[in-house]
Amino acid sequence: MNYDIATIIKGYAQGYFLMADENDVLEWYSSRDRTLIPLDERFRYPKSLQRVLNQERFTVAINRDFEAVVAGCANRETTWISPQLKEIYWELYQTGWAYSFETWQGDELAGGILGIVIGGAFIGESMFYRIPEGSKVAMVKLVERLRERQFVLFDAQMMNPHLERFGAYQVSDRQYQPLLLQALQHHYSLV
Repeated sequence: MNYDIATIIKGYAQGYFLMADENDVLEWYSSRDRTLIPLDERFRYPKSLQRVLNQERFTVAINRDFEAVVAGCANRETTWISPQLKEIYWELYQTGWAYSFETWQGDELAGGILGIVIGGAFIGESMFYRIPEGSKVAMVKLVERLRERQFVLFDAQMMNPHLERFGAYQVSDRQYQPLLLQALQHHYSLV
């Protein structure tokens, strides 16, 4: 099935995101409060993770196995990533909008973050791990990459305790929209 990629990107560029409900019906959502991952000195992570980073157990790749990252993100008891949304992510990937930022331990996918890049915004859709610390290392390395590439915004959409440990913070939609607009003035790439 072919999707109207331009319309989907326009939706994300206006601050909306796609999610499927428990019946796999896909809808556009918005949030009064958006969760951002800081790309400045407010970004932090547990000291125990620094030891893991120092051990260099994981290597990082971008789009090495996009489909496996989407499958990993969707592999939950309850998931908002429906079969239709998987197809949309695949088309977004094929057209250069969606990315998987991955950690590997040898030839085994350890974890990853699924996101959409529009201008200078990385919109994080989901993350998962198969090997402990795999997604946390991916988060640290992704923030480093976004800083290097001078991204304006890392939108994580909704807060959870895992993201709080990285210094994630919430902004109102009124604060979010100008940041998103600023990010859209740029054209950056993860690779």
